[in-house]
Amino acid sequence: MSASIAPLILTLKFDSSTFKSLNQLRQQHFPPERNFLPAHITLFHALPGEEAASIQQTLQADCVQTAVLPLSFPQPQYLGRGVAIAIHSPPLVQLRQSLAARWNPWLTRQDQQGYRPHVTIQNKVDGQRARQLYQQLEQDWQPFEGYGEGLLLWYYRGGPWELLQEFSFVG
Repeated sequence: MSASIAPLILTLKFDSSTFKSLNQLRQQHFPPERNFLPAHITLFHALPGEEAASIQQTLQADCVQTAVLPLSFPQPQYLGRGVAIAIHSPPLVQLRQSLAARWNPWLTRQDQQGYRPHVTIQNKVDGQRARQLYQQLEQDWQPFEGYGEGLLLWYYRGGPWELLQEFSFVG
């Protein structure tokens, strides 16, 4: 197949209440000129598009055996030039590790690094602005719980992502 096939991004699908809360934070604080995407948790940043069929088969099989994933959002996280909301979910990390082990030959350097799930709500701003938001959120933060209901597989074509397929957790 052609090497020009767009890479794939894999994200977690939130329950609607969690998505609404996190997306509202992202809409409030992400620089509007850079905010092309809704709130999301990225599991993999660049899987090979030419392997889409194999990736889809793996995700379909895994999601049938995977129950809804509990997520907790314990605190904001300072990123230097942005702010994220940290996510604690051992089942999410385990699912991601299982996929990474099977897809290891395909993984980019970024996707081979340690996985620390988070939702970025501000990025690519000056450090002072990021620090101010972090301090404000840290002071007012109320930890909350949510769920991951499935996985979303996207094409990355340089701009807003294009949904390829949604997989629901059934197990």
